[in-house]
Amino acid sequence: MTEPIVECVPNFSEGLDEKRVRAIVAAMRVDGVRLLDWSMDSDHNRSVVTVAGPPAAVVESAVRAAGKAAELIDLTRQKGEHPRVGAADVIPFVPVAGIKLEQCALLARQAGLEIWRRYGIPVYFYEAAASRPDRAKLEDVRHGQFEGLREAVRKDASRRPDVGGPDLHPTAGASIVGARKFLIAYNIYFDSTDLTAVRAIAKEVRASSGGLKGVKALGLMAHGRAQLSMNITDFELTPIPVLYDRISALATRSGLKLAEGELIGLIPEAACERQSEWMRQLHGFEAAARILEQRLEAPLVWPE
Repeated sequence: MTEPIVECVPNFSEGLDEKRVRAIVAAMRVDGVRLLDWSMDSDHNRSVVTVAGPPAAVVESAVRAAGKAAELIDLTRQKGEHPRVGAADVIPFVPVAGIKLEQCALLARQAGLEIWRRYGIPVYFYEAAASRPDRAKLEDVRHGQFEGLREAVRKDASRRPDVGGPDLHPTAGASIVGARKFLIAYNIYFDSTDLTAVRAIAKEVRASSGGLKGVKALGLMAHGRAQLSMNITDFELTPIPVLYDRISALATRSGLKLAEGELIGLIPEAACERQSEWMRQLHGFEAAARILEQRLEAPLVWPE
């Protein structure tokens, strides 16, 4: 019987200091865990790491990452375009093979309890691991960001963490730990600085505003251009070509031109359509580095 494989994709609130990010990634090295990807974004001031392996080993890897992030990241000094409440901001567990989403939710609960026990970092559970319906959506948990949530937990018991607290960690905030289906982080840059127009497009396409199912979208400034930053939480409900065509139509209506796209992290083979316009527009796409199944066969070397 094939050993189950679970993926974990922690997001950290540091995208400027490579030495710190490398230290966090190095801390995640656990026997059996494969390093699939890690990247930094200076405008968002955020980094994303992808690992995969046996469930218990991946849980340990994620817990260690939260501890090292708390050691190195001070949210009272950190600023960036991307919303955040924690040094190790979001820690999702994703089923890859031989494991179900419900089992990943149990892994998330185990990880959250251990993060609090070892490091005193309070934890919120989201998506499939959520303990309350109002915490299923990541954006609802993260409302107000670190600064707003830090004050809210002192005044409103309904905003307090699921594990630990009631106050947030003074510099590391709180971690949001959960279980979800495979998420595709996909950004589109425009040949424009018209952030108002791009935010209007984001509102049109995101599910929470009545747009496309399984799509989350924000309009941000990145690298001197307006960027549509998206998370596609169910690419079967809304295939990426459908999303791309909708964005193209909205951009044309607004007088905007799509410049290029980028993927953050990995994408499953099932979501790839090699001859589609959205994939042709991707900047620096390499199948061996970006497709999950290929990267599992040839993982990265762990940094020292």
